[in-house]
Amino acid sequence: MKEYIASKIRKLISPSLRFELRRTVSWLRDILSRACFWRWEIVKFKLRQESSFNVLYIGRKTQREFAKVLLGTDAPSADSQLKPDPSNPTVLVSEIPTPGALRVPQYLSAIVPLSRSLDEITARYNTELRRNLRKNRLRYRMKQALNDDEIECADQQMLQPYAKARHGSAAAQIDTHEVRRVAKNAGRLDLVLLENDVVACHLGCVITKGGKRYWSTIRFGYPETVYSDAKKLREVNSITTFMALEWAIENGFDYYDIGICLARPDDGLLEWKRRRGGDVNTLGNNGYMFVRLPKVGSPTFLWETPLFAVEGKELTLHLGLPDGPSDEEIASRYREMGFGGLSKIYLHCARPPQAPLLDTLRGRYSHLKSPPRMECVISA
Repeated sequence: MKEYIASKIRKLISPSLRFELRRTVSWLRDILSRACFWRWEIVKFKLRQESSFNVLYIGRKTQREFAKVLLGTDAPSADSQLKPDPSNPTVLVSEIPTPGALRVPQYLSAIVPLSRSLDEITARYNTELRRNLRKNRLRYRMKQALNDDEIECADQQMLQPYAKARHGSAAAQIDTHEVRRVAKNAGRLDLVLLENDVVACHLGCVITKGGKRYWSTIRFGYPETVYSDAKKLREVNSITTFMALEWAIENGFDYYDIGICLARPDDGLLEWKRRRGGDVNTLGNNGYMFVRLPKVGSPTFLWETPLFAVEGKELTLHLGLPDGPSDEEIASRYREMGFGGLSKIYLHCARPPQAPLLDTLRGRYSHLKSPPRMECVISA
């Protein structure tokens, strides 16, 4: 009876409204968890051995390591003993808003607009990727996993092991019953076969936001024989993502969400998704860190640690142009940061940049229908 009533109520609420309600509930849970001030700490540390900046962190102890990763420390445990230098400028990172702080999202989604044909989308892929797809696509096929045995096997042999291989013991695993629920009700679980061998799986769901339908990747999974071989993983990963894109287009979706990843502009996974047509978006993000830049040395800090930030509902990118690096080095540093989905790019400069450099940086976004505005901020 309860399930029957819940089903009736669900039908009365539009998919877009259900999405907004879920986001509101997630936001409230996040706020309530942050409000446990007895779990907070105030601690100063140094992010990296070579960094000339200290970080003053104010927030939950459990989130400190995540803050380090978000700011560019790939191995948080390795540098935990680095002592801050009192003479170094300090960056304030907090879990609550502070005056003048950037509102930095914790995660971003990579969204592919499907208003174009498949050929138009893949036209922007690099030559190697297009060659790989032409050569290998026909060898693969996709089959939906429908029975409990197939679903459990995919979870135990691909989804969980691959997550652990990528993120270690800290991997956020999805409960088996949740995988089963998504596979049977909220979305689907597809097995990817190379000839007759299962080499991957894709867990996805439908999201409706603002009347638009998104086919959203929740997680990819691969068996050890695939993820332990870097070359094989690159091929299978590319094909699996491409097949999910094909399925979204064939089934009339407005967007394909390649999935969420860490909101770091220099994160390799985010750049990988950008090269497959993904525009950055806050669709999958429910939490923020607040970063107040140092009083002195902002261009250098943002050179070391570029940051996304949210202004209202718009996503921005903050980049540093310090003294020292040549224009060629700056252009090379930001080569992979031509993200779609940005409203504005702030260039924090130690001195006014030369026109050719600005033209080069603008050129990173010339392929977009609506390139972001670029604003120079001169600071010491």
